[in-house]
Amino acid sequence: MAIKASKLQPRKIEAIGMLKEMISSSNDFIFTEYRGLTVEQITSLRRQLREKGVELHVVKNNFARLAFEELGFSQDVAPVLTGPTAVAFVKTDSNEVAKVLLDFAKETPALVIKGAMVGRQFMDSHQVEALSKLPGRNQLIAMLMSAMQGPAQNLVYVINAIPTKLVRVLKAIEEKKAQENA
Repeated sequence: MAIKASKLQPRKIEAIGMLKEMISSSNDFIFTEYRGLTVEQITSLRRQLREKGVELHVVKNNFARLAFEELGFSQDVAPVLTGPTAVAFVKTDSNEVAKVLLDFAKETPALVIKGAMVGRQFMDSHQVEALSKLPGRNQLIAMLMSAMQGPAQNLVYVINAIPTKLVRVLKAIEEKKAQENA
C-alpha cells in the first residue's frame, strides 16, 4: 500500500481532482488489469466500451485510492488498486459493461477483471461474472412490458370471442332450420 504524503504537489492535486470528478459523474466502476495488452487491443476495448457510454481510464493506484477515500467510498476498493489498473467509469447499465469486458477477456486473456464497485457495494471478479449474466435494463423492461401486455391481449381475445361465438351459433341454427325445411 502506498504511503500518503503530507504535502501533495499541485499537479498531483489536479490529477486527483480530475479523478474525483470522473468518480462523481459515474454510478459504478469496474476495475481491470491491462498488463500485456497492446495499444490496438486497448483501443479496441475502449471503442467497444464507448458504444455503451463508458470511459476506460488507466489510473495511478495511489491517486485513485485517495480520490475514492475522499468521496467516502468504502475501503474495499484499496485491494484492487494494485498493479497496472484501468477503471471503467459506468454511467448506466453496469451488467452490460461487465459482459463486454468479460467477452473481451475471453478473447484476450491478458485483460483481468479485478472487481467492481456497483451501487457502492464491492464485488469481486466472480460476482462481476455473475452480474454479467443477468439481463440488462432494456431486457428487463421488455420482459415487464410483455408481462403487462399479456392480460390486456387475453382480454381482447375474450371480448372478440363473444361475437364470434354468437355468429357461429346463429349460423348453426340457420343451417339446422335449412335442413329441417328441406
